[in-house]
Amino acid sequence: MARFEDREKAIKLRLEGKSYSQIKEVLNVAKSTLSYWLKDYPLSEEKIKELRDKNPIRIEKYRATRAKQKKDRLDEVYKEERRKKLLPSSKRDLFIAGLFLYWGEGGKTVESRLTVSNTNPAVIKFFVKWLNECLDVSLANIKIYLHLYNDMDIKKEIEFWVRELNIPQKQFRKPYVKKSSSKRINYKIRFSHGTCNAMVGDVRLTERILINLRIIEDSLKN
Repeated sequence: MARFEDREKAIKLRLEGKSYSQIKEVLNVAKSTLSYWLKDYPLSEEKIKELRDKNPIRIEKYRATRAKQKKDRLDEVYKEERRKKLLPSSKRDLFIAGLFLYWGEGGKTVESRLTVSNTNPAVIKFFVKWLNECLDVSLANIKIYLHLYNDMDIKKEIEFWVRELNIPQKQFRKPYVKKSSSKRINYKIRFSHGTCNAMVGDVRLTERILINLRIIEDSLKN
């Protein structure tokens, strides 16, 4: 009796346009049995195409294929750009690149210090390199401030930035720890290690950099 009821349910689901796999999930019946029961209930070509297009495995395979194609394409672009020998750069190149970084990301409200904040360690490392190699700032004079969240492992995040920047922990100031908000859970992706602020206090140096930025701005005026 149960077998008969399963067959009737299978036919009903088939008439609703379900695939063998979908019916099997509902009734826990072997596909070979379903094939026998439903041999007189084929799906239309349109329905087969619809099921195929919506198949999650097929969709994931398609996404994986597209992701690989994109990675391969970007790898080729990377290799091509590397062949153009962008790096190593001259000191002048580095100085100009640093100016534009500071123009976009640097602090300009306090005229006694140079400071850049970012979540990307590479940006902060470049700023430190710029300070040291182009502006002759001693690494010992650079201070680091971290902006973290209270559900982070504060000790581990400090260790992360010490390791990334290769700057002694004694140059790190007490981090600002902000209360996390469940409404902004995406900060764990965008700010996975918090925000790092690298700073050096030097009035004359800051004036020099801000004057250089003014020169760039003036050059763009008609």
